[in-house]
Amino acid sequence: MGNILLGLVPALMWGLQPLVMQKIGGKATNQQMGMSMGTLLFSVGVLLFHQPTEWNANLIIASLLCGIFWSFGQINQIKSFHIIGVSRAMPISTGTQLLGTTLVGVLYFREWTQAMQFVLGISALVLIVAGVAFTAFQEKEEKIGSEINMKRGMTILIVSSAGFVLYAVIPRIADINGWDAVFPQAIGMFIGSILFCSFEKRPEIFGRKSFQNILTGLFFAVANVTIMLSNEANGVALGFTLSQMNVVVSTVGGLVVLHETKTSKELKYTLGGLILVLAGGILIGMTK
Repeated sequence: MGNILLGLVPALMWGLQPLVMQKIGGKATNQQMGMSMGTLLFSVGVLLFHQPTEWNANLIIASLLCGIFWSFGQINQIKSFHIIGVSRAMPISTGTQLLGTTLVGVLYFREWTQAMQFVLGISALVLIVAGVAFTAFQEKEEKIGSEINMKRGMTILIVSSAGFVLYAVIPRIADINGWDAVFPQAIGMFIGSILFCSFEKRPEIFGRKSFQNILTGLFFAVANVTIMLSNEANGVALGFTLSQMNVVVSTVGGLVVLHETKTSKELKYTLGGLILVLAGGILIGMTK
């Protein structure tokens, strides 16, 4: 039971992260910088207890690149929150990330070798695609401006997911230990955040809201570390599946805590899409 509870910590932290971020407020650049600073502070604490076995070029370069791609994905995801809301963005973001990482796993790492893995995996991909489509549903009576926002938000989320997929697969390609990467990865996140934020108008990189959003970064960092602990305790299949429950927390939280509005029909489609994305995530976990 204790291991299961441990496995739910990443889901809770990642689920609360966008809610806390939107409650604190600020520009997308403030929220991005706050996350990166909070993550960097947490990584310093991890470094005190865990030193990499060897500081080599492979570890440093791969970790820095990993962090930079994360910052690219994260700032675009944050932008989507401002455009279409957390409750609509998170299921789409989770679904597209699951699609991306699964396809890389199958095509590059050759993870599926047995017939049952292909059956479960292809079924999962179909469910995820359907779930994303359901979540993106908007009633025709809505204004044209809202439709344009949805298309813009979807495009930004797809771009965002590309960054997150690279963040997830680079450590595997470089064959680096997750614990060893925590600190150099956080440096890459911080550098990347400054870089991408500086392209925005009046970024206020180190404004008051940036420092307030350090709390958001701590939520992310706790999730990032506990998913590694969960994978060690529960195995990757169960640990991965439990972590996907974050989409339930963030989607429901967006509706209840952030009071994001939807029509009755849109709400049904969003909740239906959420269930489909979750089911797909569970099936992918079963292929691991």
